[in-house]
Amino acid sequence: MIELIGILLVVQGGGGLLNRLLGAHSPSWFVQLHVLPPSLHVVASVVMVLLGVAVLTGTRKRRG
Repeated sequence: MIELIGILLVVQGGGGLLNRLLGAHSPSWFVQLHVLPPSLHVVASVVMVLLGVAVLTGTRKRRG
């Protein structure tokens, strides 16, 4: 279950980041682009990717 959260964070963050960096005008289905002001989109996307990677790395280390 925790791995699913990590994957969702990486997908949402990475997709939102690409959406903003490529200049798309539609927020698409990326949650942070719908709920945050435009000035925070890139920062929130990067934070989500980093959190997702941390969660996935943590679960992998815990397994051994």
